[in-house]
Amino acid sequence: MSANEMIKRYSLFIVSLFFSALGVAITKRGELGVSPISSVANVMSCKFISLSLGTWLIIWNCALIFGQIVILRKEFKLIQLLQIPLSFLFGYFTDFGMWCVSHISVDNYLVRIILVISGIIILGFGIALSVIANVIMNSGEAFVKAISDKSGKNFGNIKIGFDISCVIISISLSLIFYKGRVVGTREGTIIAALFTGIVVKFFGKYLKNPLNKLLSSGTATEAI
Repeated sequence: MSANEMIKRYSLFIVSLFFSALGVAITKRGELGVSPISSVANVMSCKFISLSLGTWLIIWNCALIFGQIVILRKEFKLIQLLQIPLSFLFGYFTDFGMWCVSHISVDNYLVRIILVISGIIILGFGIALSVIANVIMNSGEAFVKAISDKSGKNFGNIKIGFDISCVIISISLSLIFYKGRVVGTREGTIIAALFTGIVVKFFGKYLKNPLNKLLSSGTATEAI
């Protein structure tokens, strides 16, 4: 890969982070829950409001990076440490997105559903761009891959288990923090879990070839 191509791919990845973070922020504004991987950070931000959602996402992503190091040990590649500054960037983008949508009234349930759906579409678009960029995985996906590589289990199955675990942890934290009430993990989380992958595949199908022509010099991106 040439230096020029690498710059373009990492630039696209940063753009993908912005859209993914914006999608999380819009979904969060709907107050019906966020995507499974962000659900733990969301519950923490609801309880400990002195830190923003973006800050809690940074903490959560760094915890996942540490988890990769523990799992992979000597097999952990130093290039993966790029996940740390990118996690900070994702957190900052999320807080910026929260500021952008803070004026939207969410008194109406229909508006909340629309925000959740809009957020999922934008999140899926961002994830599709990150897959096409094909330079580095986000911390959640990299954590799942670390478990998959070490265990020899199918990545997709591990990903499903990871998402379910995130939801279980977030609900458990909510029940502890709010004395038996579920806060921060609702129907929006389920909707995101069911449809984000579909949105990613949709955008990947139509964007992969034209973007690869702009980005690469014959390097093929794996099919989404």
